[in-house]
Amino acid sequence: MTTLYLARHGETVWHGEHRYAGSSDIELTGHGLSQADELAEWASRARLSAVVSSTLSRARLTAEPAASAAGVELRTDPRLVEIDFGAGEGLGPSELAERMPAEWAAFERHPARQPLPGGEAGVEGIARARPALQELVDEFGIGPGTVGGSAASQQGDRVLVVMHGTLMRLLICDWLGIDPDRYRDLFPEVENCGLTPVRFELLEGRMQPRLIGFNLRTAR
Repeated sequence: MTTLYLARHGETVWHGEHRYAGSSDIELTGHGLSQADELAEWASRARLSAVVSSTLSRARLTAEPAASAAGVELRTDPRLVEIDFGAGEGLGPSELAERMPAEWAAFERHPARQPLPGGEAGVEGIARARPALQELVDEFGIGPGTVGGSAASQQGDRVLVVMHGTLMRLLICDWLGIDPDRYRDLFPEVENCGLTPVRFELLEGRMQPRLIGFNLRTAR
């Protein structure tokens, strides 16, 4: 089996103001950098086979210390970038409600299917990112034997994926067979650098996902 440890990047300068940061390349705060160091401390003892991140700097700078601590080279994948919020980038909910009330109301009703003006629908983000994670499962889930020349652990390979809160919640819904329009209600908050482990096990001839934790500070 393979376990993907999904982690949202560290805190950004827009975090405290609850501004939408999707495709915008927003920098980490000092606290966000400290959170990345805490994630690296976990990574140093997590027996990771790989560390992968979105190409956006807030994810990459969060992942780099973890990759170094785990003794692996950081891999980046543009398919893991956050949902593009279009005209909503940099705005908070109250500003969106004031500037584009009809569009904001439509987004709130169907957040995975009705994007903000000029933005990307959440279901499109799922279709973009799902293959990237499936490729990791395929690469690191090649059964018993060896991975990279060393014996696989009894718990299988473990991969840290540093990404983004909205895309992560959408993918979890997709894996679990939940209507993605419910992602905000079912998973209202994703903590910066919290760990969400998803274990993929071979069942009925294919690797199937099992959510084994959410927003964990110390993952098993």
